[in-house]
Amino acid sequence: MTPAGASPRVVIAEDEAIIRLDLKELLEEEGYDVVGETGRGDEAIDLVRDLVPDLVILDVKMPGLDGLSAARQITSERLAAVLILTAFSQRDLVEQARDAGALAYLVKPFQKSDLMPAIEVALARHTELTSLERHVEDLEERLESRKLIDRAKGRLMDEQGYDEHAAWRFIQTQAMSNRVKIGEIARRIIDRELTP
Repeated sequence: MTPAGASPRVVIAEDEAIIRLDLKELLEEEGYDVVGETGRGDEAIDLVRDLVPDLVILDVKMPGLDGLSAARQITSERLAAVLILTAFSQRDLVEQARDAGALAYLVKPFQKSDLMPAIEVALARHTELTSLERHVEDLEERLESRKLIDRAKGRLMDEQGYDEHAAWRFIQTQAMSNRVKIGEIARRIIDRELTP
């Protein structure tokens, strides 16, 4: 992710060179940093992995791999926000783009006044999604740690005769003196690597 205040980094994957050039010029005029360009869907995935942009603009119809397949792969790995660019506006194609993880969809020919809001929406939605994912991962980690702590307290209570408060204090004290997370001390107690 681009540091705060830096220009958003963009990869463009569009098989029509003239459209790719127009897009690049428009984006650079608006302060975006176009870090990579290609006319092939398969190369787009490699560029996104190598260059770590904030946004990738994918045309639907491209050689090598179509834009929807590329979008699926890029979004499944949460590599960048995806904006789908196409000459087609059929409802089923819009739904396929959404299902592929695209966060915005733009129909050619487009105006600068359409492109910029679509990009901003895609970037904002990607930021929200990655933030939510990190929050969920943090909650899952905390829940897993909580389970380990409860098991460790149970072991100390059953095998050492500690009451719950004393078991908790032992775990907490060990974590502080060993300078490790409480969950790690709990795991050591459960695995019998640490006993009072």
